[in-house]
Amino acid sequence: MFVFLIAPILAIMPLSFSSGSYLTYPLPGFSLRWYDDFINSPRWMTALKNSMIIGVASTLLSMVLGTLAALGLAQWKSRFKPLVLAFVLSPVVVPGVITAVGLYFFFAPIGLTGSYLGLILAHTALATPFVVITVGATLQSFDTNLTRAAASLGASPLYAFRRVILPLILPGLASGALFAFATSFDEVVIVLFMVGPEQRTLPREMFAGIRENISPTITAAAVILTTVSVILLATMEGLRRRNERLKGGSA
Repeated sequence: MFVFLIAPILAIMPLSFSSGSYLTYPLPGFSLRWYDDFINSPRWMTALKNSMIIGVASTLLSMVLGTLAALGLAQWKSRFKPLVLAFVLSPVVVPGVITAVGLYFFFAPIGLTGSYLGLILAHTALATPFVVITVGATLQSFDTNLTRAAASLGASPLYAFRRVILPLILPGLASGALFAFATSFDEVVIVLFMVGPEQRTLPREMFAGIRENISPTITAAAVILTTVSVILLATMEGLRRRNERLKGGSA
C-alpha cells in the first residue's frame, strides 16, 4: 500500500543519477520527465501493448467459458456439483507459483510456452473463475420460468439466451469481465514462467527493471497500473449501484 501511495510522487520527481548509477538526493523538484520516458520508450510501450492484447483476449475467452460454466452449474442438480465447482474455482485458491509451474509443464511439450496463445490460455484459466463467481451469483436470483415462457412462445434456446437471460445477467458478466481483465493485466508469476522475449508484459517489464536497473520510470509505470485498477474499481461500483437500482425498480 505504501508503494502505491508514494509512486505518483516519485514519478514526478526528477531524480538524478551519479556517475556510479545511484539515485541522488535531495530531490530537486517536480517534473513529468519519467512519464515522457515511459511514453517514448519502445520497450515500455511494447510491454503495455502486450498487456492490453493479452488482457483483452483472455477476458473475452473467460467471459464465454465462465458464462457457459455458470449456466451449466446453475441448472445442474447433482451431488458432484460442489466438487466440480471447487475444480473450476481452483485457480483462485491454488498458489500462483504452483499454477504457473503446472501450466508450464503442461504447455511446454505442445510448444505453447513463449507464445501469445499460451499466455492468453494461461490467463484465461486464471481469470475464468471470477466470471463464474459473478455470473453464478447473478443467476441465484434468476427466475427459470422466464426461459420456459420464452420456449413456450416458440423462442429457440439461443434466442431465449440473447433476449431473456443475457440482459438479466449482464451486470454480473460485466463485473466478472472487469475482474478478469484486472487479473490478467496485473499478473506476473505465470508470465515469468511462460513469457518469451516478444511477450514481455508491463508487470514483467517492471519486475525486470527492478532487478536489472534502477529507473524512476518504473514508478511512472506503477502509476499507470494503479490508475487502471482505480478505473476498474470505479466501474464495478457503478455497475453494482446500477444493478441495485434495477432490482429496486423491478420490485
